[in-house]
Amino acid sequence: MSRSLLYAFLAFMAVMYFTPGPNNIMLLSSGLTYGFRRTVPHIVGIVIGFAFMIAAVGLGLGTVFLAYPILQAVLKYAGAAYLVYLAAVIAFSGPAKPGEASGRGPMTFWGAAMFQWINAKGWVIVIGTITAYAAVAQFPLNIAIQTLISLLVGTVSTVVWALFGTALRPVLTSERLVRIFNILMAILLLASLYPVFMDA
Repeated sequence: MSRSLLYAFLAFMAVMYFTPGPNNIMLLSSGLTYGFRRTVPHIVGIVIGFAFMIAAVGLGLGTVFLAYPILQAVLKYAGAAYLVYLAAVIAFSGPAKPGEASGRGPMTFWGAAMFQWINAKGWVIVIGTITAYAAVAQFPLNIAIQTLISLLVGTVSTVVWALFGTALRPVLTSERLVRIFNILMAILLLASLYPVFMDA
């Protein structure tokens, strides 16, 4: 991979990962509601799940979606329905109480990893990675480089967003403020569906 192409790809991934999207909004809310430590499985699920998705699509799984376009539509609308559900869950979430063991906790590793396959913004990143950098994607070694970059940039981005949410905990001290914040996050999560339906 040439140095100029590497820099361009790094810039693309940084913009895609750090800008608000379903993953980042959920991490922000989870960091506030459950704290950083309990959000770690969610973080790891996003990072590993998305890197695997890039590798799988880059190494040939993408041809399945080209052969069966209906699968793209199914994933898109299943993802939209799940985001509506997650928005409702976030909107009604209050702060986790010390020692709380019952009730809904933060997203699990497997839940976060599987969510990447129905995440509309995730597919935008994957398609951009594989098509806009088609010359790169022709070689397995370069797919490995792209996957590694995804792991590195994704780790930094997800940790930053979760820490940002955690840093708000001393500020948003009352249950009412946490609920208001989570409602705002739920609205932003629903707003992230706008490109999905505009593309319909």
